[in-house]
This record gives sequence, structure tokens and C-alpha cells, in this order.
Amino acid sequence: MLRRILIALILVNSLSVFSYANQEQANEEWDPVSAGTLTTWTAPLCAKGEFVIQPFFFYNRTRGSFDADGKYHGLAKSQRKDQYQEQLFMQYGITDRLEIDAQAVYQENYIKQEGASAHKNGFGDSYLFLRYCALEEKGWLPHLTGLFQLKMPTGKYQHLNPDKLETDSMGSGSWDPGLGFILTKKFKPFLFHADAVFSFPQKVMVDGVKTRYASYTNYDFGVEYFLPKGFNLMLEANGYLQGDTWQDGQRTVSTAVNYLTVSPGIGWSCDKVQFLLAYQRVVAGVNTDANDSIVLTGVYTF
Repeated sequence: MLRRILIALILVNSLSVFSYANQEQANEEWDPVSAGTLTTWTAPLCAKGEFVIQPFFFYNRTRGSFDADGKYHGLAKSQRKDQYQEQLFMQYGITDRLEIDAQAVYQENYIKQEGASAHKNGFGDSYLFLRYCALEEKGWLPHLTGLFQLKMPTGKYQHLNPDKLETDSMGSGSWDPGLGFILTKKFKPFLFHADAVFSFPQKVMVDGVKTRYASYTNYDFGVEYFLPKGFNLMLEANGYLQGDTWQDGQRTVSTAVNYLTVSPGIGWSCDKVQFLLAYQRVVAGVNTDANDSIVLTGVYTF
């Protein structure tokens, strides 16, 4: 009896090892292409000398807001707040393990409240990124990439026109360096991504007031499910956490900001181009707008 049990255990263990080996071999050979997730970073970099361009088109509509206690308040029927936003994200492979990226934003803001309306358009804050692949996926280990980012205050942030109802506010005014990490793991037919980025705003003078925005954290999780004929489904969750602002050395209470966004989407891809259509919704937060967004993005590789 004992001999039979030992033989059975050996067979089960052998089958498990064989199944694991087959799965890992399938993962190594499986290399799907897609536009990726919307906000969550993906760890693999572009190849040396490769240039990738990715435009994003957002339509954001505010349905309400979350107050300092996290309570939701819907907009009145007479109020409306919309935004069209165009982003351009570019990547260039310096080496197979080192990549430099840049992102520019142009936005059009519209608001209507209590019989008054306003509209303004302009450039928002811009970003530079440097990403380094520290570990390529192997066995159960994920693909790991380190990230350095710098937010640059290219958007208007002071001397706002009262008649514009804050539609002319395009940025924060601060230089924000940041560090983070990105993880990606294949498990056919799924592709999992996660990241966390920690940013540290520098002091800035806003309309004569010495202002220090609190450090903030972006954290994201996304998964892609690949279907036949180049299609894939995407689902992600994006979070943001930031403490109170300081002005002239004094903490401004109840100015902390946080929110959680969820986003499903569908994509289609081939080797040269990839597309993704998605819907974003802010489901919870503090001191933030509750937005619903439609997003379209495409990727082209030179």
C-alpha cells in the first residue's frame, strides 16, 4: 500500500513539473502585441533605435464631485463641465534595456454654471521619463522595469481670469520629480501589469503665495485578455493619493486629494499598429471631480 502511495505521489509531482514546464515554455514563446493599458505602465521596453508614437484622445464629462469627507454630490441639471484632451506619448529605445519617453498634453475646458459659461484651451503640464529594464521575465519572475519621471510646469497655473471660471487652469506650476517601478507577467492568454510611482513636488510661487504641494503616489493594476484575430479585452484600476497643501508655511487643512478610477476596454492589434477604445469612471475619491471618460488610443512603431 505504501509503495502504491509513493508511486502515485511521484506521478502527481512529475505531472505538475511537466505542466509547469509546458506553461513556462508557452509563455516564453507567446509574445502578444497590443496598445497596452490606458494608465498602467507596461514593463517591456521598445528595442534599441525603435521610435514609438502613441496619441490619446479623451472626452471627460463631470457628473459630480467627492467632497473632503468622500461624499458624492451630483451636478445640478443647470451645470455642466466637460473637457477634451489630446495627449501625445513618445518612446525611443536608447539601448534594449534603456528607454527615454516624453508626453505632451493639450486640453479644451468647458464649464456652465448658474447662467454663466466659459471655455479655454491650452497646453497642460508635460512629462519626461527614463525607464530601465532591471529584469526580463523568466520562470515565475515578472518583467521588472525602473522608472524616473519629471513633470514640467508647462500649463498655466496662476493669474487666472475670474471670468473664465477656472477653465484657464491648465497645470499645477510645480516641478515634480518621481521614482517608480513597473511589473509585467505573462500567463497565457492573460497579461498582467502593475506599477507604483512616487512623486515629490517642489516649492512654487502661486500668485505671490509660497506653495508646497504634498508628495503623491500613483498606483495602477491592469490585465489584458487576448482573443483570436488580434482582439483583446482590457481592465484596469488606477489610484492616486496626495496629502494637504502648504501655503506660506501653513498647512491648508482638508485639501488632500485621492481617487480611484476603473476602466474596461477593447483593442485590436497587428505587428505595426495597435488600437484601444476604453471607458473610464472615477468611482471614489476625496476633493476630486467624479468623471466619466471615453478614451481612444493607437500605437505606431517606426
